[in-house]
Order: sequence, then C-alpha cells, then structure tokens
Amino acid sequence: MAAANNETDKVMRLHKATAYNWEAERNKYKDIQDDGTMSFFWQAHTILVLVLSSIALIYVTIFEETVDDSDYNMKRGIIAMLVTFLAVGVTQTPDGPLKRPHPAFWRLILCLSIAYELALVWLLFQTVHDARHILTHFDTKLGKALEQKSYGGSCLLFDPNNTDPFHNIWDKMDGFVTTHFFGWWLKTLILRDWWLCMVLSIMFELLEYTLEHQLPNFSECWWDHWIMDALVCNGLGIYLGLKSLKYLSMKHYHWRGMWNIPTYRGKMKRLALQFTPYSWTDFDWRPLSSLKRWLAMLAVIAIFLLAELNTFYLKFVLWIPPPHWINLLRLAFFLFMGAAAMREGFQYLDDPTCKKFGRQAWMIIAIIITEFLIVVKFDWKTISKPLPPHIAYFWILGLLLLIGWTIFKFYIYRDVKSDLPEKSETFNGNPVPIQKSQNNGNRELRSRSKVTKSN
Repeated sequence: MAAANNETDKVMRLHKATAYNWEAERNKYKDIQDDGTMSFFWQAHTILVLVLSSIALIYVTIFEETVDDSDYNMKRGIIAMLVTFLAVGVTQTPDGPLKRPHPAFWRLILCLSIAYELALVWLLFQTVHDARHILTHFDTKLGKALEQKSYGGSCLLFDPNNTDPFHNIWDKMDGFVTTHFFGWWLKTLILRDWWLCMVLSIMFELLEYTLEHQLPNFSECWWDHWIMDALVCNGLGIYLGLKSLKYLSMKHYHWRGMWNIPTYRGKMKRLALQFTPYSWTDFDWRPLSSLKRWLAMLAVIAIFLLAELNTFYLKFVLWIPPPHWINLLRLAFFLFMGAAAMREGFQYLDDPTCKKFGRQAWMIIAIIITEFLIVVKFDWKTISKPLPPHIAYFWILGLLLLIGWTIFKFYIYRDVKSDLPEKSETFNGNPVPIQKSQNNGNRELRSRSKVTKSN
C-alpha cells in the first residue's frame, strides 16, 4: 500500500508539473523599473496624453480653416479617429506578457490589431469591386488585375539546350528567397520549437501541391518545393532561429539602470539592449502530454497555416502585387502580433493559474478567420474549385490516419500523464486510478494521474 501511495504521489506531481516556472515569472515583473524608481520612461502619462489630445482637437476646431473637400475631410477624420483610439488604448489597456522595448509598444500592437479587425469586418460588408477601389486610396497603382506568375513549367536543373544551362534555377531566384529565409528565422523565434517549425514548413509545401489548381503561384517544380524552399530557405532559417533561441536561452539577463552606467558608450549599449527581451521563456509545448494539449497544438498548426494561405489568397482577390508595401506591412504586423499571441497561448496551456485566453491571441485568431471569410465572399469561385481526385484521396487518408492515431494514443495505449486507468487507489481522500500494463514482455505498474472528483 505504501509503495502504491508513493507511486500515486509521483503521478500527481507529474500531472501538476508545468514546463515553465510561472510563479517566478509573475514575481520577476514586480520590480520592472529603471534605477529602482518609477522613472518617466515607465509611467503611463495618461493625463499628459489627454491634455495633448485635447489641444490637438481644439486647434482643429478653432484655428484651422475648413477645407471644402469631402474626400480630404473624410480621410483626415478617419486618421484622427484611429489616432484617438490608439491614444486611448495605449494608455488605458492592461499590459501584456511582453515587456521590451516597452509595455506600451505591445499595447499599441494590440490596439492596432483591434483597428485592423474592425477594418476587415467593415470590408467584409462591401463588394469585391468596392474593396479593390478602396485600396486605391492607399496607392493609386492598385485596383488593376494582376498577372499571375507560375513557378512551374520546365523543371530541368540542367538544360543543355540553352546558352545558360542553369536558367531554370536563376528564373526562380527572386526576392522571395530572402523573404522565406528571414521569415522562417523570425517565425522560429516566435514558435520556439523545432518540431513545430518543421511540421509547418512541410505542411505548407503540401498545401501548395494541393491548391496549385486554384492559384498559379502555388505551382512550383519539385526541387523548388523541397530543396529551395523546405531545405534551403526554410531549413536554414529554422536552423539560424534555433541558434538564436539557444543564445537567448543561455544569456544572463541582468538589467542595470541607464543612469547608473558611467560611460556614454555603456549608456548607448544599454539603450540598444532595451530592444532585446527582458527575460526569456523557453516553449516546451509537450503536445503528447494530454489529449487537450494534442488538440490545442493541432489547432495552432491549422490557424498558422490558414494565416499563411490568407497571404496568397488576399493578394489574388484584392489585386495587391506581392512586393507591394501593404503585403510587407501585413507580414511584419503579423510577426509582432504572433510574438505576443504565442506567448499568451503557451501560458494558457501550461500555467494552471491562467484561466483566461490572452487578448492578443484572441485578436489574431479573429483576424485570421475574418481574412479567410473575405476570401470566401469575394472569390468563392476560385476557392471552391474541387480538389483533383488523387489530392482528395491523399488528404482523406491523412485525416483518417490522424484520427486513428489520436484514438490509439489517448484512448487505447493511453501512455500519457492524464490517462484515466482502471484500478484505483486514493490520494487525499480521492480515488486515483492505477493499472498494470504489459511492456516488452515485462509486467510493470503504470500509474495514471487523473483524479476523479468525489461527490
């Protein structure tokens, strides 16, 4: 009985264990300030922002002459409305989990994501023609149908019949090679897990195969998919990201107030370090530790891939050229949103005291869903093109294998810490199931950790 109770205690500790010390994380931020005082840099300045905003509105109302141009006034009014909303949000919304370069920066990202989601919802109620015309207010060159580039065609690595036998390779070496590399480096810093990055990289290449009958941009040669993209660009980006993660994880984080540093060089170095993390949190997602974790990670993968697909479909539907600054701005914006969202998502899954889904995580999911709905509404004809039979059979088989493996892992084999066993002992007055299982021909005691609540 004593041995069984000891084993049960061990299982209970395993079940309550987290991948990160969240209590130390909460205590760490209690004294986030420079030089031991609440300096000007860390104060909210809510009254100052209110005074400056009021002065700006007073100037427009009393001293500025009214311009008799409806289009000009409407644009200025929208900009003023957005600035006012951001001023309120940055000064009044709660801090997020990230602190550098300043909590106000991440509050700004949250408020911008709210404004972006509101704009997407408004755009959803327009026609595709009006939506394309609205974008011409940002750039008059927009609103014109795009010439879709296909990266397929001849897939010869060496073409002896051409003056340049490697012309097929050079034709596909465009600016997106650099974008892929740096994109996956930054994505690795956000996801902080090599297996998750590799799964997403491979899955997106499979999605390009799947959807190349809908968008010509997805049509690529086999070596473009698996050598240039998956292995070279994505692989090297992930490798560099992992090296960066290792450095950030091992770095000693000790912050010294700028005014306590005697030299100007030291002050400049401290100022530059303000744009590095205040501390570092390694993400150990533990996807197989429980059914909840496994389903959550499947959802993370699905949402991430949908965001990637939205990038291509929105360009196609709204006629935005790939190198346009709107696309680049959206990608950069998603990197900042994703950094805060993944941090919130990890804490929600790993911290037992975190009972509320993060604000930025909630917003980015809402944005991705709304973007997809815009694509569905504006170009249903394209996205509803049926899959080729062999592609459909591939995904049906993959889905069945995924469901079958999930059932086997969590309901038959049940080799996870949250399984519910057959036979039970007690822990603090509650029945804790324990069962024996066969493993490599030897019978051993396998403990289970789910506690059945007493009536």
